[in-house]
Amino acid sequence: MLRYRVLGCADLSVPEDKNALRGEKLWEKTCFEVFLYDGEGRYREFNFSPSRQWAAYRFHGYRSQREDFNPRRNPEILVERGQELFMLTAFISAKELVGASSAALSAVLIEEKDRPSYWAMAHGGLKPDFHDPACFKLRLL
Repeated sequence: MLRYRVLGCADLSVPEDKNALRGEKLWEKTCFEVFLYDGEGRYREFNFSPSRQWAAYRFHGYRSQREDFNPRRNPEILVERGQELFMLTAFISAKELVGASSAALSAVLIEEKDRPSYWAMAHGGLKPDFHDPACFKLRLL
């Protein structure tokens, strides 16, 4: 289970609820992500949209050889929104963690007037790049 919380969400732009199916370019709107790194340059990326759409990709190196990844089961996404709090909870199979040595959590938040902001546990440079190995700060045992 992954849970993302946004406090002070009055200006947060949230995509419309859709069928819980695979989507494309979810990061162009408000989207929450987890990256699972294998320690040898390969990683997988999961995108979770408040629309309940999801995407999963496999990379064989830094931003290279991207291919669609089929998770063991489709992620389940739940969304809760109040006046000051937005919360997205995503469920993926625990088996997706097998082979991962570290992870990165990130989010693209689109606010009023389509203004994006990029959030991560760590940024490797001045420009946000969630694929940067410097972002994979969460050690998995």
